[in-house]
Amino acid sequence: MSADTGRPLPDDEYRSLAQFRYALRRFLAFSEDAARRQGLTPSQHQLLLTVRGAEATGSTPSLTDIAKQLQVRLHSAGELVGRAVEYGLIERRPDPNDARRVLVTTTDEGRAHLEELSQLHRRELRRFRTEMNQVLSTIDE
Repeated sequence: MSADTGRPLPDDEYRSLAQFRYALRRFLAFSEDAARRQGLTPSQHQLLLTVRGAEATGSTPSLTDIAKQLQVRLHSAGELVGRAVEYGLIERRPDPNDARRVLVTTTDEGRAHLEELSQLHRRELRRFRTEMNQVLSTIDE
């Protein structure tokens, strides 16, 4: 039974949901492969995107912000940031207003990697959007 209507989902909605999940997995596989071709792990790519996205709004993310955005525990975010610092992708520094907090920024090298990946992703997202529009239009309201 559908929770919102109290009736079973029709077969075409199951097909649409399956197509949606397949398309999403294809996009994620594309993204992971693109990161690896750049010499990054998928997690490093997500980290760079998270930090750069925050920078684009005029803020500097903390480790806590990064953990929340990536949906990981704080110590996992710290380990990821530590490895990215070793590779020269990002920098960390104490928050001048609260020395207990660590703030993270991208380096020029990190931005260069991210720029190339983002160009590739923009093209793939355009394809993905068309596919998703077709799939989602078949979901009964």
